[in-house]
Amino acid sequence: MRFPALLLLLVASFAAHPSVDHEQLVNVDNTPGSWLTHGRNYAEDRQSPLTQITPDNVGELGLTWYFDTGTGRGLEASPLVIDGVIYSTGSWSRVFANNAVSGEPIWQYDPQVPRAWGVNACCDVVNRGVAAWGDNIYLGTLDGRLVALNRRNGKVVWTSLTIDPARPYTITGAPRIIKGNVIIGNGGAEYGVRGYVSAYDARDGALRWRFYTVPGNPENPFESAAMEMAAKTWSGDLWWKVGGGGTVWDSMAYDVDLDLLYIGVGNGAPWNRHVRSPGGGDNLFLSSIVALRPETGEYVWHYQTTPGDSWDYTATQHMILADLVIDGALTKVLMQAPKNGFFYVLDRASGKLISAEKYAPATWASHVDLSTGRPVETENADHSIEVRMTKPAAFGGHNWQPMAFNQTTGLVYIPAMETAGRYSTDHDFTYQSGGHWNTGQSQEGGAFPANRHLVNAVIKRLFKGHLLAWDPVKQTEVWRVAHEAMWNGGVLTTAANLVFQGTGDGRLVAYRADSGEQLWDTHTLTGVVAPPISYQINGEQYVAVMAGWGGAPTLLFDLPGSTAGANGRLLVYKLGGELKLPDTVEANVIPTPPPRHGSEESIATGQVLYNTHCGRCHGIGLVGSGLLPDLRDMGHDMSGNTPEVFKAIVLQGAYREMGMVSFADVMSEADADAVYDYIVDAAHARWEEQQSSPVWSEVEAWIMDWVGALIAQFI
Repeated sequence: MRFPALLLLLVASFAAHPSVDHEQLVNVDNTPGSWLTHGRNYAEDRQSPLTQITPDNVGELGLTWYFDTGTGRGLEASPLVIDGVIYSTGSWSRVFANNAVSGEPIWQYDPQVPRAWGVNACCDVVNRGVAAWGDNIYLGTLDGRLVALNRRNGKVVWTSLTIDPARPYTITGAPRIIKGNVIIGNGGAEYGVRGYVSAYDARDGALRWRFYTVPGNPENPFESAAMEMAAKTWSGDLWWKVGGGGTVWDSMAYDVDLDLLYIGVGNGAPWNRHVRSPGGGDNLFLSSIVALRPETGEYVWHYQTTPGDSWDYTATQHMILADLVIDGALTKVLMQAPKNGFFYVLDRASGKLISAEKYAPATWASHVDLSTGRPVETENADHSIEVRMTKPAAFGGHNWQPMAFNQTTGLVYIPAMETAGRYSTDHDFTYQSGGHWNTGQSQEGGAFPANRHLVNAVIKRLFKGHLLAWDPVKQTEVWRVAHEAMWNGGVLTTAANLVFQGTGDGRLVAYRADSGEQLWDTHTLTGVVAPPISYQINGEQYVAVMAGWGGAPTLLFDLPGSTAGANGRLLVYKLGGELKLPDTVEANVIPTPPPRHGSEESIATGQVLYNTHCGRCHGIGLVGSGLLPDLRDMGHDMSGNTPEVFKAIVLQGAYREMGMVSFADVMSEADADAVYDYIVDAAHARWEEQQSSPVWSEVEAWIMDWVGALIAQFI
C-alpha cells in the first residue's frame, strides 16, 4: 500500500507544478496570470492581458509585500511567475524564488561569481533574469556559465561554461528558450572579445550550435558562409587581434510562424572604426539585427542599423514583433529603437526596411535613405581628426531598458533619453588587456572641470530622460512625460489602458496608455531601472518590479534627479495593499581628508589617469552615484589614507577578492601616486565646500548652474 500512495503523491506534486514546454510558451495567453518568459511572450511586447487594475482603480494600488535582495548594486531583472512562484535575479547573478502571493522565500541560489571578475563588467554586476523550460529555470552568470536549476528547490541540474575564461566575457542578459534550445549571448566588447550567440540543450547543457557575429582571423577557415560574407566588410588586422566585438548581450525575439530567432548585435572592439577598421567597411554584423534558424543557428538575413559603427550605437536594444497595418496591408514587422536615435520598422520575414525616423536628437546622421536602408551621415559623424560632440552619446537615445507595445492604442512606449557625447580618435592606440576599456578614443582634452556644480549643471542639460509614446506606423511622437533623471526603468503596458514605469528618482508610476495622464505613483526609496511585470493569482492582479539603482551612467555620474538607496528590493503591489517600506537610507557623513600630497603637476596628471582608468566605476571627476565607494572618503571603505596603502590596493590587488583588481599593467608607482594626489586634492575641495558658508554655497551653485546652461547651448 505504501508504493501506490507514494506514486499518487508524486503525481499530485507534478500536476501542481506542470512543466513549461514549447506549447505553453507559444500560447502564453492561455495562462494570462503567469509571466513565463522574459518579455511575457515570444514577441516580447510586454503587454499584460490582465484587466483587474484599471485607470479607475489604479489609485488604490498599494504595496502588499517586498523582499530585500541584500545588495546596493543595480537590479535589472524581469521576474518570471510560474505556478505561484516568482523567480528574480540580483547582482552577482544570484537567483531568488519567492511565494508570489506572500513573498515568503522558498530558495536562493548564489553561483559564487569571483568578485574579481566584476572588472570585466562594463555596466555594473547586473543580471536581467532567468528562463524556464521543463522543470528547470536557466541562468547566465556574470563569469560566463549557463546554469540549469531545479525550479522547485534551486538545486543545480547542470552547468556549461559558454566562454573562453581567458577572455573578459560576461553574461548579464536573460536566456531565451526555443524548442528546447537555451539561447544565450554575452558581453565584453569594450574589453576586446569576439561576439557570438550559442544554443545549449535544455536537458543536459550540450552545445547545439554557435553563430559568430563577427569574423575571426581571416587566415583561418570561416565558420560559416555568413562569416565569409562578413569578412569582406572589414579591413586591417587590428580588429581580429582585439576581437572585433559584436557581442549579443541582451535583446532577442522569436517568430513562431516564420520560425525565426532575431538577435541584436552590439558595438565593435574597439568602438572607433577609424582605429578598428582603418580601411573602412560596414564591419558586419556590428550594430545589426540578425535573423537565424533557432534549431541550427543558420543565418537567414540581417539589417545593420549603424554601418561601421563608431559610437557604441549597439542594436542590442529591445526588439518587439507585431502585426501592423501599413499602407493598407497587415504586415509582420519587427520594431526597434536602438541607441543611434532612429526608430526602425522592418519586415521581419525579409529584413527589408519599411521606415526609420528619429525618436531622439541625433546629429551623426540626417536621415535614413529608404531606397538603400542606410543612414546618411553628417559632417559631425567624422571624428577621425577633430573631436566631435555628437548626439546621442554612447548611452544612446534608448538603452537596454525594455519598451512595451500596446495592441489597442497601437503605441510603443520607450524609456527614451536625450544625450550628447565627446568622440575622438586615438592615433596611437595600443590594446590593453586585463579588464581595461579599449574604445580607440583619445583622452586628451577630456578632463572634466573640477567644480561639481558646473559638472552637474552641464549634465542636467545634456542628459535628459522621458517616457515616450511612439506611433510606429506614422513614425511620430504621440505624447511624452519628462523625468527628473536621465536613467529610468523599463516599461509594462496592460490591456486595461495602463502603462507602468519606474523612475530614476525613486518612484513607480502608472499612466493612461492613450494619453500619458499620470494616475498613480509611489516611492520606491531607490532609483528603478528594471521593467515591471504583472501577474494574477486567486483572482488578484499584482504588479512587481525590482528596485535597485545601477547601470553604466550610475557608475560614471551622480545624475541629477536620481536616487541611490541602500538596499535593492523586489516590490509587489496589489489593489488595497497597505504595507510601508522602511526608510533605511543613511545620511552621508563626509570624513576629514588626509594631509594634502603632491604638486599641481602631479594632481593634473592624476586627474587624467583617474578618468582614464578609474572613473568608469568610481565616477568621472570622482563624483558617482554612490554604488561604489567614493574615493574622496580617504581612509574609509575601499581607499587608503596613505600613499602606501593606496598603492597596495591599486597596484598589488590587495582588495582583489572584493572586486578591486590590480592596475599594475597600466599604471606605474608614479602614476598611482599622481592618482592619489588628485583624490586627496578633490577630498579637500569637497571638505572646504562643506565648511564654507551655506549662503555662499547656494550662490556658487546658482552661478555654476547659469554657466552650465550657457555651456550646454554650444554642445
